[in-house]
Amino acid sequence: DARSEFGYRLIGDICFEEAKRVASAVTPVPGGVGPMTVAMLLHNTLESAFRFHHLQ
Repeated sequence: DARSEFGYRLIGDICFEEAKRVASAVTPVPGGVGPMTVAMLLHNTLESAFRFHHLQ
């Protein structure tokens, strides 16, 4: 993006103007649900390891 200080910009993967007409919620970029996705991935990985090794 030539208008950006660094030549690029961070954008989401939806058209907000179109989505807001049909969606009840939209998460912002940056921020959004990324941290929650990482937390749940770690949780599921640990849970899988505990089950694999028959631990509680």
